[in-house]
Amino acid sequence: MDTANIKAILFDLDGTLIDTDDEAVARLSGRLRPLLGRRAPRLARWLMMRAETPGNAFITLLDWLNLDQPLMRFTDKLRRRRGVYPAHQFQLVPGVETAVLHLAQQYRIGIVTTRSRYHIKALLAQFPQLAAVVETSCGLQDTRRLKPHPAPVQLAAQRLGVPVAQCLMVGDTTVDVKSARRAGAWSVGVLCGFGEEAELRRAGAHLILASTADLPHHL
Repeated sequence: MDTANIKAILFDLDGTLIDTDDEAVARLSGRLRPLLGRRAPRLARWLMMRAETPGNAFITLLDWLNLDQPLMRFTDKLRRRRGVYPAHQFQLVPGVETAVLHLAQQYRIGIVTTRSRYHIKALLAQFPQLAAVVETSCGLQDTRRLKPHPAPVQLAAQRLGVPVAQCLMVGDTTVDVKSARRAGAWSVGVLCGFGEEAELRRAGAHLILASTADLPHHL
């Protein structure tokens, strides 16, 4: 990876900047606990990890059918009606805030996610130091096509005024890797989410790290 050529870094949210995967495991574990007792957390994590690859494949299929964004909008509305949408407290991946603030001294910083603008604003409001260095974001409402389509990465690069070939996309799933590669950007896969090293490598990640927090040591 030609790190000297990189001018901007784009981050996914779930499993990359925020530790939502552990939340999902905790919720599933709570549902399994009456049946499995102490074995519930271990099985919950195993099930979530096994679901990651087919989940990414489903997003890819929706993208091919041009159904990804309508479905995401529907789920946003459903969350609001059920009253579970607001007041979410995000938890950052350990060491991420320090890493991003360090990287921002040298690189332009952006966020590329399939989450809605509502979630992006809520995250940045909770972490004002991150908000101060994030120059642009691209979420659910910003492009007609979502990751793994290249459009979100391309739009973020355009908004930053940086050629997409000089951008680095950081994410924990093959969806992130494929979006970056299709756009012509550099790609780093991280293992702090539910992506597995073998599948990230097959998708074409230029570099794979244990955590997003490790990125400053490689640039």
